[in-house]
Amino acid sequence: MTESVIHAKGLVKQFGDLKAIDNLDLDVEQGQIYGFLGPNGCGKTTAIRMLTGLLKPTSGDINVLGLSLPKDAEKLRTQLGYMTQKFSLYSDLTVLENLKFMAALYPFKKQQKQQRIDELLHTYGLDQRVDQMAGSMSGGQRQRLALAAAVINKPKILFLDEPTSAVDPQNRRDFWETLFDLSNAGTTILVTTHYMDEAERCHRLAILESGIKRADGSPKQLMTDMHAHVVEIAGAQTRELKKQLATIDHVISATQLGAQLRVLVKKDVQDPVEFIKQQSFCQDTWQVNSVRPSLEDVFVTCTGQGRQ
Repeated sequence: MTESVIHAKGLVKQFGDLKAIDNLDLDVEQGQIYGFLGPNGCGKTTAIRMLTGLLKPTSGDINVLGLSLPKDAEKLRTQLGYMTQKFSLYSDLTVLENLKFMAALYPFKKQQKQQRIDELLHTYGLDQRVDQMAGSMSGGQRQRLALAAAVINKPKILFLDEPTSAVDPQNRRDFWETLFDLSNAGTTILVTTHYMDEAERCHRLAILESGIKRADGSPKQLMTDMHAHVVEIAGAQTRELKKQLATIDHVISATQLGAQLRVLVKKDVQDPVEFIKQQSFCQDTWQVNSVRPSLEDVFVTCTGQGRQ
C-alpha cells in the first residue's frame, strides 16, 4: 500500500461567522496528483494554506510527511514547494536573478546552487531567457519560471493554487506534462483548479463546495458511481425544451451544448430514455440517447441543485 504523505482529519477553518473549511478529511498518497475541484470561494486556497502551515486551523489535525501542523511548519518548509495563482516573483528582476534569489532561501552549497539553477533553466526551456526581465515574459513563460522557482529545492510535496488560470490551452497541456514528469519522479502534487479537463488528469480528486468535501475518488470512479443518468436530446426548439424539462421533479439539470441538450436524470428512474420520451411535450422527431457521464456531470450532481 502506498504511503500517505498528507493526512487531515476534521479540518475546520472559521473566519468570524464564515466557515471556510467544514470538517475536511483528506489522505494523499506519495507520488499522487491530487486535485481540489470547485468554484472560486469554495475553500480551495484556504485548505492549501492550512496544509502548508501558512494558516492555523480553527480545529482538526494535520500531518504532512510525518510532521504535525502548524506546530512543525518550520521543519517542513524545506520539503515543500508552493506556486500561487498570481505570479509572485519579482517582475523587475531577470529570470536568473529570480532563481538565484529563491535558491538563497535554501541551504545550497555554491556549486550545488548553480547546478540546480542550470538544470531548471534547461528543463523548463528558459536557457535563452536568463537575462530577460520576468515582467516582460508571456503568461506561459512566467508560469514556467514560477514552477522552476517552486521546485528549486526538489520538494517532496508541491502545492499548486490554480497554476494555469492565466495561460492558453496549449501552455496548460504542456504544464500538465511537466506535472506528470514530477509525479513519476516521486513528487506528490496537490493542485487546485476549476477546469474540468484538468481535474480529469488528476489521479484522485476532491470536489469542494462552500468548504465541504462533496465527493472524493479517482475521476473514473466518480463518473462510474455518479448518482444520475445522462441523456442527450437532439432536435428543434431546444431552448423551449430546456424550460419544460426544468419543471420535472426527476430532472436534475438540462444544459445546452450546441444543438443538443444534456440532461441529468435522477438515478431512481429505471429507463431515462423512455422517461423522457413519455413526457407530454416530447416530439417524435427528437433523438434521445443515453450517454456516458463526464466529470462536469459529477460536479453538477453532487453540488448545488444536484443535491436538492
